[in-house]
Amino acid sequence: MTLSCFELGERMLAVEEAREAVVALVSGPLPAERVALASLRGRVLAEPLMALIDVPQNTNAAMDGVALAWRPEALPSSGFRRVAEVLAGHSLERPLAPGECAGITTGAPLPPGADTVIMREQLSVDTDIDGEVRVRVELPDRVRRGQNVRQAGEDIPRGAQALAAGTRVGAAELGLIASLGFGEARVVRRPRVAVFSTGDEVMAPGEALPSAGIFDANRFALMALVEEHGGEVLDLGILPDTRDAIADGLSRAARDADLVLSSGGVSVGDADHTRAALLEQGELGFWKIAIRPGRPLACGRLGPRGVPFLGLPGNPVASMVTFLQFAAPLLARLQGRDDACPPRLMAVAEQSLRSREGRVDYLRGHYASASDGRLMVSDIGAQGSGILSSMVRANCLIEIDEARGSVAAGESVTIQPLFRLP
Repeated sequence: MTLSCFELGERMLAVEEAREAVVALVSGPLPAERVALASLRGRVLAEPLMALIDVPQNTNAAMDGVALAWRPEALPSSGFRRVAEVLAGHSLERPLAPGECAGITTGAPLPPGADTVIMREQLSVDTDIDGEVRVRVELPDRVRRGQNVRQAGEDIPRGAQALAAGTRVGAAELGLIASLGFGEARVVRRPRVAVFSTGDEVMAPGEALPSAGIFDANRFALMALVEEHGGEVLDLGILPDTRDAIADGLSRAARDADLVLSSGGVSVGDADHTRAALLEQGELGFWKIAIRPGRPLACGRLGPRGVPFLGLPGNPVASMVTFLQFAAPLLARLQGRDDACPPRLMAVAEQSLRSREGRVDYLRGHYASASDGRLMVSDIGAQGSGILSSMVRANCLIEIDEARGSVAAGESVTIQPLFRLP
């Protein structure tokens, strides 16, 4: 049984144990809503999508040519008589008689009685003395009955499940939904995620930077990650570094948000007003997690609705890494998705990689396919948790589990691919 984050005490937690506790902060997906087809991209289906029609609707031609009933043992000696032209979007209602064919274009329904389409390049066409168009098949031994025909319902038959509940709609899913004729679908409401920064040293980008200041990079990185993982951002900005201001911001977030994220300010230092404000607004569990980068990290609940709160580390790389390991799975749960764990692949280390037993290390790395098809990975250099440029250069996280003190060149290692805009 998964323990809540308030039952775990002060012991050092494994990453998987901490991830399960975070996901357990919410009981299930958010309520559903109907959304128009044009706005479905990135949304998650709240219920299975069932096909109300066959896709394709009709048995149709897969290329331009002639449609006919192919009987190689009874080919007409004078060729097939072409009696009609069937264009896409139109149909021939009357059946073809023996020895007849119809010209047809790609996507047009096959006439009744036809079972085969022969491409134009395999045909010769003549007009006989009566003015009738006769079509002869060149090299008939190469024709196969049923060729170049798409059967009705061969993609999705009527009544079948086209997409499962919990499916996130991308380009392919959107096209499939449209092919079924749906103008809208029921999807899970986007999780509303409040994000804020604190600290007297934190300045908004675009302002003058004091000698002791830093620009607010974490908030913008976290807001982008929230959107990439299906959430809707509630930007609380930079809260004044006082207990009352932070408490007021948390109170507003607890009313409007489904998840609250901060970075930094949740340790036990004298200037960490966030921790005190959190204890006023709800309950807070502090964790020690066997992870690098990623300490400290806190979880809790805010307000009467028990809105989940995650206090991520203040170093920018640690903030992004812990978002991917803990906040992203929680967002998946809120949307009813099954992918509560980050996606993983196996790769071969091109160099030795250092770690330490007893914790999970996440190194920034770069992977690529070798000529033999294997995935090869190497780290990208300096791994400090404040080196944000390392996340730009990386296309994956190299995950070295707690049982390994190092990875030798040539050994297999787990990687987590990072999302990148095209």
